[in-house]
Amino acid sequence: MLAELKGQIERITYKNEETGYTVAQVKVYGKPQLVTVVGNLMSPTPGEVLNMKGEWDNHPRYGEQFKVIYYDSVVPASAYGIQQYLGSGLIKGIGPVTAKRIVKKFGKHALDIIESQINRLAEVEGIGEKRIEMIRQAWQDQKEIREVMLFLQGHGISSAYASKIYKKYKDRSIAVVRENPYRLAMDIFGIGFLTADKIAEKLGFSKDSLLRAQAGLLFVLNRMADEGHVYYPYEALLEKSVEILQADTGVMVEAIEMLVGSGKITIENIDNRDTKFIPNHKAVYLSQFYICEKQIAQRIKYLVSSPTSLRTIHAEKALAWVQKELSIQLAESQIEAIRKALNYKAMILTGGPGTGKTTVINVMLKIFTAMGAKCLLAAPTGRAAKRMSETTRYPAKTIHRLLEFSFQSGGFQKNEKKPLNCNVLIVDEASMIDTVLMHHLVKAIPPSATVILVGDINQLPSVGPGNVLKDIISSEVFAVVELTEIFRQAAESLIIVNAHRINSGKFPLVPSKNSSDDLGDFYFIQQKDPEKVLNVILDLIVERIPNRFGFDPVDQVQVLTPMHRGVVGATNLNHQLQQSLNPEKNPLVLGARKFKINDKVMQIRNNYDKTVFNGDIGRIKHIDIDSREAYILFDKRLVTYDFSELDEIILAYAISVHKAQGSEYPAVVIPVVTQHYMLLQRDLIYTAVTRAKNLAVMVGTSKALALGIKNDKTQKRFTLLEERLKLR
Repeated sequence: MLAELKGQIERITYKNEETGYTVAQVKVYGKPQLVTVVGNLMSPTPGEVLNMKGEWDNHPRYGEQFKVIYYDSVVPASAYGIQQYLGSGLIKGIGPVTAKRIVKKFGKHALDIIESQINRLAEVEGIGEKRIEMIRQAWQDQKEIREVMLFLQGHGISSAYASKIYKKYKDRSIAVVRENPYRLAMDIFGIGFLTADKIAEKLGFSKDSLLRAQAGLLFVLNRMADEGHVYYPYEALLEKSVEILQADTGVMVEAIEMLVGSGKITIENIDNRDTKFIPNHKAVYLSQFYICEKQIAQRIKYLVSSPTSLRTIHAEKALAWVQKELSIQLAESQIEAIRKALNYKAMILTGGPGTGKTTVINVMLKIFTAMGAKCLLAAPTGRAAKRMSETTRYPAKTIHRLLEFSFQSGGFQKNEKKPLNCNVLIVDEASMIDTVLMHHLVKAIPPSATVILVGDINQLPSVGPGNVLKDIISSEVFAVVELTEIFRQAAESLIIVNAHRINSGKFPLVPSKNSSDDLGDFYFIQQKDPEKVLNVILDLIVERIPNRFGFDPVDQVQVLTPMHRGVVGATNLNHQLQQSLNPEKNPLVLGARKFKINDKVMQIRNNYDKTVFNGDIGRIKHIDIDSREAYILFDKRLVTYDFSELDEIILAYAISVHKAQGSEYPAVVIPVVTQHYMLLQRDLIYTAVTRAKNLAVMVGTSKALALGIKNDKTQKRFTLLEERLKLR
């Protein structure tokens, strides 16, 4: 028989936002000590009174606990309880100070006043009409969210997502979940197919339901897109889906046909084409990617075959003039690049660090502007665009800003009907451009424009699906120049020398401990034990690098790690670095995560509404408990986040190498340990080292580094862009 317990939540000790698991201290009538209560609770709030049923348990470490199995919530009755309840952040517009004032004014009747005479809050100091309206809306939303939560709690949805579900579907929330719980996986950030599947099972959906099979197939295709594939072979998709979903093959085949019929996926028969992956197979696309890939090929072929808007110029005379004008002597490969830029409609300039790509861009700009051409410069990320502006002294924008993205106006405003106004477009860090972004970019390029893509094909491919730069190079539709010569000044940098050594499969040169006291730019600290690696990294960031090199440990030093888990994975490194670099005492606690004012953070998904994109790094400037909002500064622009939106934000003292693409940092610290061997590969290590501008420090073992450098077998991506470009 279950025991019963009634008490008022005094404080929340621990809360996991993903699972809802909570540890709370509860004041129980008749007991002098607070009782520890554990279990899955919906948005537990200090001051809230719970009627609980469960079991008493004696934890070997934490002592006596009450394990909650069932409970219901009762609004607090005492003035103290009401003050705690209102001050917990539950109601947007009421923080601890405002809660104290409200209870001081209305006592035990405070909740009744908010419920039925809310305008009387104007009698409380600091509450005006605007604040009253905010509280009114939040109070109403909270009541409805609670109702939604009560339903969702019994179907495996954590309280962390209840407000998001309500925000998306409003009063239709329960009906939507009952009708098709799989919609949650597609509509709500953070709820994946597996979570939706558990909910569906509790709602009585069978394993072989067609609704489940369709959602499962879309889940698998999206997972493959996350791994970089633009399409996936039909048979492999069927096999993988049957394995993951444990469903009947016949049901999956029928589900594929239904998805094709509804336009959500597209199947292309490529039996007559010899692909570099699997000859004679059917390609299954999410329809968006099919349209993007096909239109990229069409637009590029149209672009290279269209007449140029540039006036004819004698390339050799231009080269002689520009070298004299800039007082430089170009290498032969750089001269070849300039010739091709002047004689071809489209070209790709590629090469590693120190090979003079920036010099070539500057020479091109000098010649093009002298010809009277209107030039536009762009890059995929804000940091890359900023660096491009600094090195060329010419304005550069992110591709999103160049194409005038507007959430309110329905997306990119620049397109084939309203093209960019330019004669020349130069795009840096082109290896980062994925299939979807490239589709929008090529649509907006005027057919008469000259296009120059600049990038390093030896870096990691784009985070999003596709291998656009390599596919275009392999198709031979663009003129291509690869710069390979390392210039003398660059050759003095061990960062650049070692980047090229790593790229060619050689172990980096490491300065001996007996070398001079001159500050070098590349170091490898040998340390085998991961815990000691962690301690070395902390010491480097907090003390050694700032003291010896003068770099700011937050803004100028970046830790790049191959993975998220483990002692020297991004999650633990962020936790440790936050404690060391930002010891602010009053963090905002959201489950297992803590945010503080001045924290370095990163956006982890494209948020077109806020115009903040995956990989953007910012600093938390203010946290408003009353309004339940955080204010984050991204590149001189302050962006507001509701607390429920902060699952889009992670700490960024340490980030994955993939997230660092397109960025450059004064100093980079890279853990290289054997625990990461599954992810250590040559292009990842090369990309990490080339992110460093002035200093690169690797910490770990020679064995792990050698394993990674030796591993040049990067995963092939399923894409047909090269083949489409080759088709005449």
